[in-house]
Amino acid sequence: MTLIVSDRHLEVPEIQRAAIELIDLSKLKITNCVGCFGCWTKTPGKCVIRDDAVQVYPRIAASDRLMYVSRVRYGSYDTIMKTMLERAIPTQQAFIRLHHGETHHFQRDVSPKEAIVVGYGDLSAEEQDIFRQLIARNANNMNFTQYRVVFAQEQDLEQTVRNEVLTWERS
Repeated sequence: MTLIVSDRHLEVPEIQRAAIELIDLSKLKITNCVGCFGCWTKTPGKCVIRDDAVQVYPRIAASDRLMYVSRVRYGSYDTIMKTMLERAIPTQQAFIRLHHGETHHFQRDVSPKEAIVVGYGDLSAEEQDIFRQLIARNANNMNFTQYRVVFAQEQDLEQTVRNEVLTWERS
């Protein structure tokens, strides 16, 4: 499955033509994780909060090609994307393993994935560098086999996404 998860509406006709599923987080009701760890203890692999996130994180886990599109705020994902990624904790198990000399949670049915992370906004070089570092750290926990970070100005965002979709079509 090829999936794009965006923090805003995108008008990119190539997405439909390429049979890519697009999830617009701005149209969904996703509440904050409450840190109850019910997804690890009471209902393993399933969040106890019943909102739209329970439809999204299984799709993220099942995807083999994934694009996150998020405004960058202070070197991190914007609020709605960060909230969704925090709510994806049911895709992890409570158990810890050593991975490349670091401790990480075992994955719960998470497909290895090729990822592109598109960060947009009026960003300084420092914010871009911090965001790249964040994505590198996330790659270890999100089962990215390979990833790229791409930056765009807001007015160029849809063209940037279009170019990345066309790259997928050629591969």
